[in-house]
Amino acid sequence: MATALVAVAAPAAAQAQAYNLDIPAGSLGDSLRALGQTSAQQIIFSEASVRGMAAPALHGSYTIDEALGRLLAGTALRTTRTSGGVFYVGAPAEAPEAAAGNAAPPGPDVIVTGTRIRSTSQVTAAPVTRISSEQFTERGVVQVGDMLNQVTSNVPELPQAPFSGVPAGSGQTFPNLFGLGEGRTLTLLNGRRMVTSSSGLGARVVDVNTIPAGLIDHIDVVEAGGAAVYGSDAIAGVVNYVLKRNFSGVEIDAQNMVSGRGKYSQPFARITAGKNFADGKGNIAVDVEYSRTDPLLETDLPYFERGPRSVTNFANTGPNDGQPPTVIAYGGHLWRFNGNGVIFANNASAPSNLLRINGSPVQFSPDGQSIIPYNTGAIQLSSPTVASSTALGGEGFDTRLLSTFLTGVERYTGSAIGHYDFSDHVRLSGEFLYSHQRGTDTLATEDIQRAVGGGATFSAVSFTKTNPFLTASQIAALSAASPGFAAGGPLWLSKYFDILPTREGISTTNTWRALLALDGDFTLGDHNFYWSLSGSHGETNSVTGNWAQYFDHFNNAINSVRNGSGQIVCAINADADPTNDDPSCAPVNPFSNDAVSAAARAYVSTYLRQTVRNKQDDFLATLGGEIVKLPAGAAQFSVAFEHRYESAAFIPSDTLLNGYGGYASVAEAGRYHTDEYSGELLIPIMGKDFKLPLVEALVATGSFRHVDNSLAGKENVWGAGLRWTVGWGLTLRASRSRNFSAPTLDQQFAPVNVNPGNPASDPCDVTLIGSGSNPSARRANCIALFNANPGYGLNTLPAGVANTAENRLANFNDPSINTGRVTITTQGNPGLKNEISNTLTFGAVYEPRYIPGLSISADYIRVDLKDALSPFAIGDFLNACYDNVVQPAAICSTFTRDADGYLATGTEETFNAGSLRYRGEVYKVNYHLPLSRVFDGDPGTLDFHVEATHNRYFNTSVTGFDNTRSDGTVAAPDWRLRFDLNYGRGPFRAFYSFYFLPDAKASFTATADTTTVPVLQANATHSISFQYDAGRRFTFRFGVNNLTNRTPPPPSRTYGDIYGRRFFAGAQVHF
Repeated sequence: MATALVAVAAPAAAQAQAYNLDIPAGSLGDSLRALGQTSAQQIIFSEASVRGMAAPALHGSYTIDEALGRLLAGTALRTTRTSGGVFYVGAPAEAPEAAAGNAAPPGPDVIVTGTRIRSTSQVTAAPVTRISSEQFTERGVVQVGDMLNQVTSNVPELPQAPFSGVPAGSGQTFPNLFGLGEGRTLTLLNGRRMVTSSSGLGARVVDVNTIPAGLIDHIDVVEAGGAAVYGSDAIAGVVNYVLKRNFSGVEIDAQNMVSGRGKYSQPFARITAGKNFADGKGNIAVDVEYSRTDPLLETDLPYFERGPRSVTNFANTGPNDGQPPTVIAYGGHLWRFNGNGVIFANNASAPSNLLRINGSPVQFSPDGQSIIPYNTGAIQLSSPTVASSTALGGEGFDTRLLSTFLTGVERYTGSAIGHYDFSDHVRLSGEFLYSHQRGTDTLATEDIQRAVGGGATFSAVSFTKTNPFLTASQIAALSAASPGFAAGGPLWLSKYFDILPTREGISTTNTWRALLALDGDFTLGDHNFYWSLSGSHGETNSVTGNWAQYFDHFNNAINSVRNGSGQIVCAINADADPTNDDPSCAPVNPFSNDAVSAAARAYVSTYLRQTVRNKQDDFLATLGGEIVKLPAGAAQFSVAFEHRYESAAFIPSDTLLNGYGGYASVAEAGRYHTDEYSGELLIPIMGKDFKLPLVEALVATGSFRHVDNSLAGKENVWGAGLRWTVGWGLTLRASRSRNFSAPTLDQQFAPVNVNPGNPASDPCDVTLIGSGSNPSARRANCIALFNANPGYGLNTLPAGVANTAENRLANFNDPSINTGRVTITTQGNPGLKNEISNTLTFGAVYEPRYIPGLSISADYIRVDLKDALSPFAIGDFLNACYDNVVQPAAICSTFTRDADGYLATGTEETFNAGSLRYRGEVYKVNYHLPLSRVFDGDPGTLDFHVEATHNRYFNTSVTGFDNTRSDGTVAAPDWRLRFDLNYGRGPFRAFYSFYFLPDAKASFTATADTTTVPVLQANATHSISFQYDAGRRFTFRFGVNNLTNRTPPPPSRTYGDIYGRRFFAGAQVHF
């Protein structure tokens, strides 16, 4: 007879002690387990005796007897309490002899994340962190991703731009354990895979915000490994979302959160309803949720609204002077262009090329009817003789408007789960999940930017005095200032044309998944077995789109003339060549901001849309049970077969296929299938009456998986573990495993996609040439490059300065760093293979019997990864090319420069080139303290929780030519620590949380000589909340996250809580 043993603890306290309970209506088995865990009492019952039975909600203060009486009311079950304080629940005739004494029956066979073997022990060989559903309401969390960000072993992720000028993205959130990479953490729902949410050249990841928060029972985070049990991607670990099995009743929840500045609102509403039927044999539950977060701009955040920019530090005299190459200044603008149109005498970016009238630079007025003075602001120099693109103050383009800081996300989810028991030994269950998510990146596109120094594609607009939109007074003023213009030559308009319908980028993702499963158990002789069959189908359809300039049309529209009737028309419709006529062409006045007709706006704009469709079919069959009974217990096994089919299709819009935005894409599709066979063993070597001194129990585990992937080929992975119960509450554990991650269809078959982009850096730029992993090699390679190309840097060489490679390099400032002017080609790589990791964990769990309710664990984690699937961005190629003494030709050929030396084209692609080595530890302390142990009466209970992750060593190589340490940096700080404190008494609960990040380097090699802010200060956030149960139907909550309004230390965007102080209030109604 399978039994359930919950909350193993010291003998129970007095029966009269009251406990603060918050147990929702649900199955009787789940309610008894929750009661045992909350009260720290041993409650033993037969799973068969409670199967199909429902229990009412318990909200408030109850003694253990009162709570059991309410839960068992209306059933034939009774409670027996042993002399040792153990509660036995069952029919009167079922009570075994053991119930009369101190001995307790064996615990239940439970399913633990990390293995498919059902065991009486929930202590695993690898560390596991569990998140309860109650923690969501304590923190005011309504999206699963925000909850995962509180786990110290997970690197927090927000839908934000990594730096200014880059789109903030789709708004999706993916787990990233230990920072090893999003694609190296496997996501499961009830122990089974989900369809990927990725789009573009990305890893096989699942957007965790598609998971219905209202149906979550708990989340298990397995830290390190798991591929032998679950398959590909379980390298850093596994995150398993376990849904509630029996939800009965109706629960309505609503909440709103807003920042202290009123800039970040997050409304949320949920309704969850469930019902038992067929005399408790079946249950069905549905959950519908809505939430929304607004986009955030840099102008919405206290530090970034000041417009910070890195500018050259001329106090820097060389190495070891304690002065960084750049410092932070405020009020950043890009002086070379603005929304009115800055006028240049030549198409070159030096300030000397500005057209001046009466000694002042000039621009067009907003209505385009006048020439007015232009305030450049304080132009910053990149070298003593060369101006950078940055100015402080002035009327140039505001750098705060280059991009969105944080994407806004609107989310709808609808889910249904249910089961029906054909008998006590066969259960049919089903799951359906649907999620609609819309991400809004307010400033996703840079509109139409045509500026000096922009290269051929983005060049400033030339105009002459024959332009029909110029007034007579403008022609006269410009002619007086420029004899060349007066003689018919051109001037140059450097302008940000704000004429697209909108700058918004919209990402819409629809995900659905349906699963049907049949589970059961049987007995053969005196051996118990269990089995499961499941099949699922899932799809994700992602559509990303934004407006862009229709390059050919824009060039046509700004080239205007007067026809024979005196009307202003497009020049192509007034010339002698009828083959280039376009009746739709509507002329654009390039000098005005408010005279663009609807026809002209439509003509020069094109909507670029990319659709990605991911599909997954998954069939899983498992069988497990007992092999042989040993003196220490039964040896157990589990075998499984999994067949998975996945496909991905990339479908560009016609506007992308035809290159209307200046760059053409192609459609592509790919698919694969995999057949995987796995097996596990659990062998109790010592235990029960078969033990030795210092060895109360010794359990060995092993797992093996054979993978046959139609694209990536065959792979064998394995795992081994050992649990050693020493005694006195001390258990030692260790695991060793070989894990893998297969390349995704995105990484293999992403189509050739060409778009303008921002490389973020140019190693030969004067502001960056002293940086990188090997500054001396970088400088030498850049000098060699400029020697071989005499035109590089020539246009920024000051007059009178000798034309040498060293001088041209010393004055070289690449404008592509600040603007999306580089033509970047992204593409898949069909030749990819699996990446492989070797993982080791060992640690201890200490639960001293003399301090009931206390649990302490510490685990060491080592991961070594080879043939890493490395997504090479253009910046990775650039660094690998210039930071190596011997430049790899294959790497250096992936990008090009134009005649001036500015970056022109680049490539992004995935390779098996990298490696990774990680060393760290995770620590956890939990303590449940009924205050009646310390004080008289019913003072309530305290729960303490401490969780810490120590990143001891972290070394990565993206290209195989580089090695980057990140331990002790903002990417992998020495420590992440969280402390939680819960207090409950009767209907009242209070919660406090402290999250700490220590001082961290900006990069591993950062010093005062190399980095503006080499060390970012430690920061801590404090959060509080209060809950009150009113009348056992209503629950009200209020809280403040980040009570002290501590944001990341400047100039970081991510090292801390960027939202600042936030208030939330919510209510829950139970029926």
